[in-house]
Amino acid sequence: MTVSLPSRIESLACAIALVVWLSVTAFGIGFRPEHLALAFLIFLLFFISGPTRRLVVALIPFFLFGISYDWMNLLPNYKVNHVDVAGLYGAEKAIFGISTSGGILTPNEFFALHNHPVMDFLAGVFYLCWVPLPIIFGLWLYFTGRRDAYLRFALVFLLVNLIGFAFYYVHPAAPPWYVELHGFEAVPGTPGDVAGLGRFDSMTGLGIFDALYARNSNVFAALPSLHSAYTLVALIYAVRSRAGAAWVALLAVVTVGIWFTAVYTSHHYIIDVLSGIACAFLGFALFEFFLMHILPFRRFISRYVAYISR
Repeated sequence: MTVSLPSRIESLACAIALVVWLSVTAFGIGFRPEHLALAFLIFLLFFISGPTRRLVVALIPFFLFGISYDWMNLLPNYKVNHVDVAGLYGAEKAIFGISTSGGILTPNEFFALHNHPVMDFLAGVFYLCWVPLPIIFGLWLYFTGRRDAYLRFALVFLLVNLIGFAFYYVHPAAPPWYVELHGFEAVPGTPGDVAGLGRFDSMTGLGIFDALYARNSNVFAALPSLHSAYTLVALIYAVRSRAGAAWVALLAVVTVGIWFTAVYTSHHYIIDVLSGIACAFLGFALFEFFLMHILPFRRFISRYVAYISR
């Protein structure tokens, strides 16, 4: 591979971005090993060659997604607004409640009593796809030369996240498992929980979800369910970019599977899932039918596509 050094402006932009990210993270949150590992990888790819540098630039929307998610720890949403625990639970029961001999149950409570090992396994498989599959799809678009479609998908993915993150601060909300374990009082700093996904961990002995959710420092970010939005955004762009029947079918099955899993494992109410779906379509509509009709923004996208297509 031929070494191709970036220009001074590109080098300075990369250095400043890395310094700002690492400084804010270090002083506001605290370093984890993966921060330094990712920073080193970005630096290496940016300077080693032209193709790897363009890949780093193309992946900026996904980097910003990860950083913005991490930086929500700088100011937890429960310090900004009152946490909705009982209200959301009551609304779910009133709209989607299931009548049983023991009274009316939320769908989450119903599935907690009626589950099956096959569904537990599939639930774990579906939930493992929520971020990796959209990123793999995006990379497929990129490496097959669909750079314009890739960039639109990546930016809408980022926009959907930013919309969801903003709503987390407007309306902090507890997930269903929180009510089951802790009742209706919001306690700041409550650790995350695997809920129904623990059955997958127990079945496989992998402990994947236990490791993931043990590090969730803010559990009051259930509405909207962004898990329900990610593969839906990928599905929208699979259809829009004519990615092929295989991609459309895979993303459609996984998307519906994630929607079901979110409720089945008590990680989200149906209301959360529906709001996540709405968030996906809102982000898509804002980008394609509003932002892309603003001339300076459209020119920026054209230059961005041209840069990563060189």
